[in-house]
This record gives sequence, structure tokens and C-alpha cells, in this order.
Amino acid sequence: MTTPQTVTMTIPMTDWRSRFGFHTAPFTREIPVAQRFPLPFFDEVLTALFRTVDQRNSAALIAPSGTGKTALLRALVDLLPETRYRVHYVKVTDLSRRDLCREIAAVCGAQPAGSYPVLVRRLQECFLATMTDDAVRPVLLLDEAHDLRPNVFGLIRILTNFEMDARLVLSVILAGQTPLREMLRHPANENVARRLSHVATLRPLSRPESHRYIGHRCTIAGATTIPFDPGSLEAVYEVACGNLRATDQLAAKALEVASDNGAAIVDASHIAQARRLIPGS
Repeated sequence: MTTPQTVTMTIPMTDWRSRFGFHTAPFTREIPVAQRFPLPFFDEVLTALFRTVDQRNSAALIAPSGTGKTALLRALVDLLPETRYRVHYVKVTDLSRRDLCREIAAVCGAQPAGSYPVLVRRLQECFLATMTDDAVRPVLLLDEAHDLRPNVFGLIRILTNFEMDARLVLSVILAGQTPLREMLRHPANENVARRLSHVATLRPLSRPESHRYIGHRCTIAGATTIPFDPGSLEAVYEVACGNLRATDQLAAKALEVASDNGAAIVDASHIAQARRLIPGS
């Protein structure tokens, strides 16, 4: 009786990062705020939101998926010094009013309660103590706010109402995709919309901005030359239409494809191949 032989298969792996001169993987979400791609319209929105919070008011940030909404929120948090602000971040899901209050209480450190009215009161007490006792301003970032249930929208009005609206205590930033705009326009949400002193929007990149963005991401990842030819830059824009997330996914996959093909630079054919490998593209 013979003993079965174990077959070991060796798959050659090419370090595509070294091939193109990168020190780190480009086009990932793990990018420090200080290394973000500078865009005038992005900076204008960031400045407007900062001023809103500095004035102890609330605002909304409305942006299509993949256009940098969460990156902007990170940049906003980076602008708010911990010595003056206490920022709480909650990613909204399809929750009831009480469950959303529980989520907010968990990140704010408020004492939990089984009753919705009691929980709301404790949240307000927590925010008020932050401002009066700790001498810092509370800020609540509600991300994915387009997922708020219609009957939960009124919670924003309640949480920001202190002493019959005689005091500005809590700043709320509602951040969500484009359906959030229609939600704010609905007559049932008029009281909430009127509490927002600013509504900011983001847009996809233009063609020149998309080209510069790819170059920027390559440079901060360590490349001394941009490993994309003009045709590939055009192809990325035609496919991704200036969407940051789609641009990142397509450019990263195209680098892998080009490396597997032994190419020294990404061309339009690699973009086409990469597109076929990305689900939903």
C-alpha cells in the first residue's frame, strides 16, 4: 500500500507595490486627514460646518454615496480641539426612537433607562453637564441620517431643545445621502429643518480633479512617478464618473492587473480588465 503524496502548489506572488514604487498600498480608506486631497469645494463645506458648530448651531451634510461624506466628518472632528469640544459619533441604522437614544447614550456615557422619556431627559442632562461642568461643547454626528425613520426625526428637535429653546447646548450634524434632502423638505420634519442653520452638499470630482486625485494618492503612497498613462486616467473617470470610492476601487484593482500582466504602467486596457473584476461595476 502506497502512502498518498501531498502536493504543494506554489503560487508566485508579485509585490505590485514595489513594482510601481509604492511604500504603502494606495487608494485605501486608511488615509490620515492631513494627507487628504485638497479641494476648494471640500474645504468650503468643511469651513461652513466648523463655523456652524463654533456658533453652537446644527447643520446637515448631504452627499451621494462615495463622494467623501465620512472623510469630511473626520476632517471636521480633526478641526474641533478636545479642549473645547466633545464629539460623539453615531452611525444611524433603522432604529426606533428608544433604540436610537440607547445608541446615543452608549457613546455619550449617559445613564441608561428603560423608558424613552427618561432616557431623553438623561441625554439632555448629560449634554448639559458636558457644557457646564466640563466646560466643553457637546457635538453629535449622526452619520447615515437618511436611514432615520420618519417618526424618529423629531428626536433631533427634542435633544436640541434646552430650557424652552433659551440655551444653545448641543450641536447636531446630520450626515446622509441624497434622500436626506427630501426628508428635510417634508412638512412633517419642518421643525427639525428649521433648527439647521446650514445645509452643505458634496459633489463628485470633475475630470481634471479626478486626474489630480489619482496622482495625489499615488504620491502620498510613495510613488515618484504616476503609474497611470493619460488613457487610463480618462478611462477611470469615464467609469467612476468622479465618485471617490469607485475611483479608489478601480485604480487599486487596475494596478494589480497591470502588475500581473508584467506592465510597467497602467493603461486603458488594464482599467477595462479591472472593471470586470469589481462586483457591481
